[in-house]
Amino acid sequence: MKKGKKLSATNRTNYLTYLGVILAFAILQPMSAAGKLSPTMQGQLVPICAYVVMALSLNLTVGVLGELSLGHAGFMSVGAFSGAVAASALKDAIPNGGLRLAVAMVIGAVFAGIVGVLISVPVLRLNGDYLAIVTLAFGQIIKSVVENLYVGVDGRGLHFGFLKPLTNLGQGGRMILNGPMGIPNITKISSFVAGFVLVMVTLAVIFNLVNSRAGRAIMAIRDNRIAAESVGLNITKYKMMAFVTSAALAGAAGALFALGQNTIVASKFDFNTSILILVYVVLGGQGKMWGSIIAATFLTVLPETPAMRGLADYRMLVYAIVLILVMLATNNPALQSFFARFKKAGEDKTVKGGEQA
Repeated sequence: MKKGKKLSATNRTNYLTYLGVILAFAILQPMSAAGKLSPTMQGQLVPICAYVVMALSLNLTVGVLGELSLGHAGFMSVGAFSGAVAASALKDAIPNGGLRLAVAMVIGAVFAGIVGVLISVPVLRLNGDYLAIVTLAFGQIIKSVVENLYVGVDGRGLHFGFLKPLTNLGQGGRMILNGPMGIPNITKISSFVAGFVLVMVTLAVIFNLVNSRAGRAIMAIRDNRIAAESVGLNITKYKMMAFVTSAALAGAAGALFALGQNTIVASKFDFNTSILILVYVVLGGQGKMWGSIIAATFLTVLPETPAMRGLADYRMLVYAIVLILVMLATNNPALQSFFARFKKAGEDKTVKGGEQA
């Protein structure tokens, strides 16, 4: 009976999360269409959706799986550049912007998922600090590879080069990805509607995974790896499932983000971006998807407010301090017992109410 109540509470939280996202979209979309949002806020709608998906996907690794990943921006960059290259190459074949965006996001998710598989094979045999350091290194490797990659297109199709710019493009050919200069003159096809759909799809994927048998196995590994292994759970398999799903969702978010910008360069997806996304997860609460949505939205909008623009140079310093304080607070026994009393009081009140009914 108790288990059923817990499951019901979980589902209720999930449905409220869906409802909150739908209500936000129902309010902001008509305002955007009517021109009632400021230009700054209008331009932030797509990045907000992208960073919300990034926070949700990282929360799957950090909160649900219980492993610290510091290279999540690397998966975002794979999705961003592969999606932007695909959208540019398919411009004539798929003239409809919405359809081309959908294809680009799928391609970004697939490529990021493939990279996630390649990285997870050696990485997921590690734990704790070792895994965090290795994912950080892989994020930097992905950034360096993209900075030295050249992609062009002509009548014969796509051409790739590494370290050296392409010189063999045919007549009418053009460069898409130009090494450290990134991808300039991107046709903006991302929209708030597409971002909303991606957020809803991300929530559906994560909630269904967490509530499945595989999700329970993943959380069992998080809670006690040795006990999970002792009952026959394939640790590497379930860790890879969560890690690759997280990478694929990050890739789709990267494609959405890139196709809403004029230019993207690899330096945009550096270590600071990974830390920023981790801040969203920690502030929103590990394992709490609704918290990640709120934190990502708030911290994406906050730096663009007039009061905070003057502190742009100190933003990462402030985030680092906040991250340290939150980690200290959540690991403080006195604060844990203080909040536990409130939680126990609420549970007792709910049980008594149920008995009276």
